Amino acid sequence: MLEDFLLSANAVVPMFLLMAAGYAAREAGILERGDVFRFNRAAFRIFLPCLLFMNIYESDLHAAANPGLILFAVAGVLLVFFASCVGVKYLEPLENRKGVVAQGIFRSNFVIMGLPVAEVLTGGENLGSVTLLIAIVVPLFNFLAVFVLETFRGGKVKPGEVLLEILKNPLVVSSLLGILFQMLSVRLPGLVETAVSNLGRIATPLQLFLLGAFFRFDGMKVRLRPVITVTAVKLFVTPGLILPAAALAGFRGAEFIALIGVFATPTAVNSFTMVQQMHCGDEELAGNIVVATSAVSMLSLFLWILLFRHLGMF
Repeated sequence: MLEDFLLSANAVVPMFLLMAAGYAAREAGILERGDVFRFNRAAFRIFLPCLLFMNIYESDLHAAANPGLILFAVAGVLLVFFASCVGVKYLEPLENRKGVVAQGIFRSNFVIMGLPVAEVLTGGENLGSVTLLIAIVVPLFNFLAVFVLETFRGGKVKPGEVLLEILKNPLVVSSLLGILFQMLSVRLPGLVETAVSNLGRIATPLQLFLLGAFFRFDGMKVRLRPVITVTAVKLFVTPGLILPAAALAGFRGAEFIALIGVFATPTAVNSFTMVQQMHCGDEELAGNIVVATSAVSMLSLFLWILLFRHLGMF
């Protein structure tokens, strides 16, 4: 039991400390909130794509490509998506918050929170299942987010435009390039490979640091009810239903850890950015949901990892 506790703590506590450092840096005036968005843009366009590319490039995708895992993950995401779209009609009376609440429930911070957890729990090896799911789930999250936000504000979804935006997403592009290099057995020159790998190593600590700097607790009281609702459903109800189903379906090891990344991580930071850029809902609520789920996930992730580690899932 002590070993399970220490492994769970080792997966979560370093992330918490990095976020706390980012929050302290902003509170001390070292960073301003505008700086967070600028650095986040660089991380999204440079460091995270390098990280995803290298994870796929260095993985054994033939061993990681389990159609059953992919089918389970996609079906689970769609199930949570449809449940959130139906449930939000009863949970949230304000029209400009419905799309934001639905997105907050189904869209996970798989890349920023799921990858570091997977690296710790797998010892940095066998990440093929995780990175392969990222290549599939991230575009799906993006498409569903645009769909739900446009739908609840009364707009018309244009599939062609949404698909084009997804294909321009740096995370999707880098994932597809990694898969292509793997399929064609193309290897980068040693010096280039080292440079891309070093850029990728910056991604996780920087993104967690920026996530902490993004935290704002003012205005939370006004939107406390929907924030609590989303946090409870996102971090406790959803993984409490999906992860036991995954265990019963026979997923173990790196595959089960990948599903923790999909279904037990907090709401994606980009969900706030999308609401802000599309002008399609309460952007302050979107920001508060990111803050609350990220903070509470330090406890919920620890508990889920401890529970399923104790049950022998990985």
